[in-house]
Amino acid sequence: MTAQQPCDPHELSHSLDLTADVLSQLRTLIPEAFSEGKIDFARLKSALGDDVFTQNEHYELSWAGKTAARREIQKTSSATLTPDTRNASTAAHVLIEGENLEVLRTLQKSYARKVKMIYIDPPYNTGNDSFVYPDDYSETLDEYRKRTGLTDEDGYLNKQTLWQKNSRESGQYHSVWLSMMYPRLYLARNLLRDDGVIFISIDDNEAANLKLLCDEVFGVENFLGNISWIKKSKPINSGRAKYQIQSKIEYILCFCKAKPSGVYEFQLKKDGVREYKHKGKLGLCRLKDILDSDIGMKRRDTMKFPILGVVPPDGQRWKIGIEEVSQLLSSDRIEVIDGKIKVAVYPSDEDSEILKPFWSHIENCGTAENGKNELNEVIEKKIGFDTTKPLQLISELISRVSITNDLILDFFAGSGTTAQAVMELNLEDGGNRRCICVQMPEVLDEKSEAYKAGYRTIADITRARITKVIAKLKAEKPEQTADLACAHFKLTPSHFKAWRADVSAADLEKQLEIFQNAEKSTSTHANMLAELLLKMGLGLVGVDAITKPVTIAGCEIQRVLLPDNRLLWVCFATYLPPLKAEIVKAKPHQVLMLNSCFTGDKADEQLTNLQLELDAYDIRLTVI
Repeated sequence: MTAQQPCDPHELSHSLDLTADVLSQLRTLIPEAFSEGKIDFARLKSALGDDVFTQNEHYELSWAGKTAARREIQKTSSATLTPDTRNASTAAHVLIEGENLEVLRTLQKSYARKVKMIYIDPPYNTGNDSFVYPDDYSETLDEYRKRTGLTDEDGYLNKQTLWQKNSRESGQYHSVWLSMMYPRLYLARNLLRDDGVIFISIDDNEAANLKLLCDEVFGVENFLGNISWIKKSKPINSGRAKYQIQSKIEYILCFCKAKPSGVYEFQLKKDGVREYKHKGKLGLCRLKDILDSDIGMKRRDTMKFPILGVVPPDGQRWKIGIEEVSQLLSSDRIEVIDGKIKVAVYPSDEDSEILKPFWSHIENCGTAENGKNELNEVIEKKIGFDTTKPLQLISELISRVSITNDLILDFFAGSGTTAQAVMELNLEDGGNRRCICVQMPEVLDEKSEAYKAGYRTIADITRARITKVIAKLKAEKPEQTADLACAHFKLTPSHFKAWRADVSAADLEKQLEIFQNAEKSTSTHANMLAELLLKMGLGLVGVDAITKPVTIAGCEIQRVLLPDNRLLWVCFATYLPPLKAEIVKAKPHQVLMLNSCFTGDKADEQLTNLQLELDAYDIRLTVI
C-alpha cells in the first residue's frame, strides 16, 4: 500500500500491533524511560522505584507452552471480516463466522475499550470437546504437509483441521487448554471498557486453572466473585461409583476491567428498584426501620437506649449501636415519624447491590434442560445440544451490568443464546443494547441429531437461531422490531494484496508493478469498503455510521461519518477531474482512494495535482 499523507501501510493492512500499542502507552506514562525509541530499563527501574520486582522466583501460573501463547498475543493479522451480501442496510447486532482468536485480532482497532460486557461459554476441557490448537496460522503448506500430510488449496494451513479433541491421555492436557484460552482472554480484555465486565462459564475440570489465569490477565484485584449455577433441578442418576460426588453445579467467574472507586456497582433488578419518595431534610430519600428482635441469641442490652426520646418496645432493640446513632443524628439522618424511629437513606448512601453466589431455577435462572428446550423450540427441530445455557441465566447476567446502549460480546457463541437474550431483553426494557457474536464453523458429527436435521457446522445453528428469533419477535411485536436485524460477516483473507518485505532486490521491481493495483482482482467495492472501515477503526459496515453512496462528478462516493461529525469520502471509481472541485467544495476531513483510480498516461500527474490541491485545503488524501 502507498499513501500520499503519512500512513503506515502495515497499519492499514493489519490488525492492531499490541506490542506497539503497549509501548505507546508506556511512553506516554514514563517518557524518560525511552532513549532513541527504545526502552532504557535502567531508567524504567529508576522511575518505578520500589515497585520493581527483581526476585528470580515468584508466584504465577505456569504451563508448558505459555511462552508460545504469549507470542500469539503479539501477532498481527491481515485477515478481515467480509459482509454477507444479504445483510440489511443497517443492523444493531452482528454474527461473525470464523476462528475466534483471528476475529478478536480484527476487532481490536474498531472495538478496543468499547465493550461493556463479555460472556463466554468456552470448551470445558472434559476430554470430549474440541478447540483450536496450536494457534500458528503462518505455517506454510510444505511445512504442514511434512507434519500432517494434509493439504490446503490456498497454500496455507487449513484452520478447520486444528479443531481436535484434547484427550485426557495427552501429556499436556491442561497446558493445551490454557494456551488456547490465554491469548483470547488477553485480547478480550483490550476490548472491554474501563467499566466493563467479563463472565466466563466453566465447570470443575478447569475452574481452578481459569481463576489463576484470569488473575494474571485481568488482575486479582479485579475479581468480582464466582457464581455457582445449579444447572439441574433433579438428582443425576449417572450409574457411577456409589461414593462419587455428583456435580450439578457450573461456575461463572466474574472479573471487571478496573475498579476505579474500589467497588463495582451491579445494576438493581427491575423488581428490586428502590424508590425515594420521602422528603427528608437533605432531599428525597427512603426510610429504613432500625428495630430488631431482642430475644434468645439476639439479646443485646447495650442496644436498648433512647433515641430522640423514643425507646425500643418490650422484646425489641435497635439494630445499630449508640456510636452509629450519634453519627446519624449529627448528619440529620434520623427522624421520628408516628412515634417511631426511622433512618433516612439517600441515593448517594446506597452501596452496590450484593449478588447471591448461588443461582438456580428457583431464582428464575433456568436449567440446562431449559436451555436445550429453548433452542429446540426456536429451531423447531430437536438437535441434541445439552450444553446450551438457558435464556434466563444470560439475561440475568446482562441485566446486572448493562444499560440501554451497551455493547455485548460473546466469542464462543455456540447456539446463539446471548444474541437472543440481548434482543429479548431490549424489547422487555426498551433498551438498545448491541451484540457481537463469534462462532467457529466447527463441523458437526455426521451421527449427531443436528447434522441429521440439516446443519453442517455449529455456526449454521447459530445463524439459524438468530434468524428465527428475529422473525419470531417481528411477528409478535412488529411495532417495536421494524429495524431489528443482525448483520453476518465471515473471517476471510484480506481483499488487498499483501506487501512482502522479504523479497530480493531483483524481485522488488516486479512487486512494485503488481502493486499498481493494491486490490485483488476478485475484490468487490463492498468488501474493500468493509475492510478499510474495520482497519481504520471505524467499525463494521452496516453497523456503524455510513450514509448511502452518492454519485458526484460521475464518481460513486461512499460517505462515512467520523468522530466529531467529520466526513470521510471513499472512492473506488476511476478518477475524473471534475471530482476535485466537488471535494474542495464539500471539504470532507479525509478522502480515501485506490491507486488504480488514477488511469492513463497522466495518472501520476493527476494524483500529484489532486494531492497538492487538497493539501492546500487541509483535506487529507490517502491512496491505497
